[in-house]
Amino acid sequence: MASSSVSRKRKRGADDNDKITLQLANQPAAQLGPVLASFPALQPPKSTAFQCWRQDGKTQADEPFASQDTLVAGEARTVEFITSGESAQASTGCSYLIAVHDKRTGKTTLRPAPLHILARQVKALKNLQPLEVTVDERIQLRNQLGETFGTKKAKAAIRAQERNRVDVDAMRGVAGHLQDTIMENTGSLPTLEEAKASADSSRLIPPHNADAERPQDVYALSDIIPDAEFNALDISLFKSAGSQGERIALLPFSRSNWINQHLQLLFSTPKLRKNDMKTLLYISSMFAFKMAFRSVNDKEALQKRLAGVPQIVIDGLLSRFTESTRDASIVQVTSQKETMLMTHMFALCLHIDDFATDVELIARDMNMAPGKVALLFKSLGCKVEKLGPKDLKRLGLPDSAGAIKRAVLKVPVQFPQPRAKRGRR
Repeated sequence: MASSSVSRKRKRGADDNDKITLQLANQPAAQLGPVLASFPALQPPKSTAFQCWRQDGKTQADEPFASQDTLVAGEARTVEFITSGESAQASTGCSYLIAVHDKRTGKTTLRPAPLHILARQVKALKNLQPLEVTVDERIQLRNQLGETFGTKKAKAAIRAQERNRVDVDAMRGVAGHLQDTIMENTGSLPTLEEAKASADSSRLIPPHNADAERPQDVYALSDIIPDAEFNALDISLFKSAGSQGERIALLPFSRSNWINQHLQLLFSTPKLRKNDMKTLLYISSMFAFKMAFRSVNDKEALQKRLAGVPQIVIDGLLSRFTESTRDASIVQVTSQKETMLMTHMFALCLHIDDFATDVELIARDMNMAPGKVALLFKSLGCKVEKLGPKDLKRLGLPDSAGAIKRAVLKVPVQFPQPRAKRGRR
């Protein structure tokens, strides 16, 4: 037993010949060498011969063989094998080495090799073209699947689609008649210029001159305030008043900060601008008329609310900014007439403000949201924006006024265009 156990022990130096030495191949890196091939689906017979081709036009002379643009192909009795396009994707970020071991010397030689994933092609099916399926055939096959395996909701949708389907062949006979009818009906449609002119004329704004070259010519004062009403306005009491408080008390509407500020500015100049004072008095009358909408059918109450306003002015406001009901003796202020009143009033404010009006100050006086007031100014063709240093200097305003948004009227005047509605998807 002892002798057998001793014989099993390995002697020192007995495994010296089992050592393996690794080394890289000493052939040139660009020399054609072995490749690593992968067959995902079908393994070729062992007798199948493969060849490797290199595309010289796309390969440099000193480029390593593993990174060269090569192609591997082989042909069996019934199947052809060729490098597929997946080879480049599979090799991205990876490198492969093929090792050849020499048992005699105990050396293992490593050489870089490219990876080729080979696709197969059956020879008998190579020249066959796939059948083309039309859109109608594809829809019909899909509907058949839906009728067989679909839910009740899916089947109902398929039947509804079939009911709503248009028979193109049946429409061919009436296509010419439809085109003739469309041409006849569209012949009377207005042109783009006519449609634009019609839209401009239907805006709830004062009469305007879209071709004006100066802002003051866009909305003429005589188109907003009739001459007879303008001449009836009397400012003699304002001229004889001794203080700002007395002048404010003479106004038809005395609770507007915008009107009160401009009243003070007018009387702070060496010479009173009479036309601006009359315009400001008319704006105050329009303010008072708006606040007295509920009294439009009570003449005594309306005259009391508009104390100091000439009767011809009151009658003019009633005729332009109210509508008669079925009972001719009763008038009312509709939403359209109210919008007309405010746009006429804002156009006059632009004249007083040298066509740059403080939107927020007007909104506070009218107890309205600034956004709504801004939309009305935009309907007049104004842009609501902050003034730059050049405009502030022209208007004689301090630099701090640049933080306030103002409605600015510029020429050529551009009115807002209606937004295009998006179709539902």
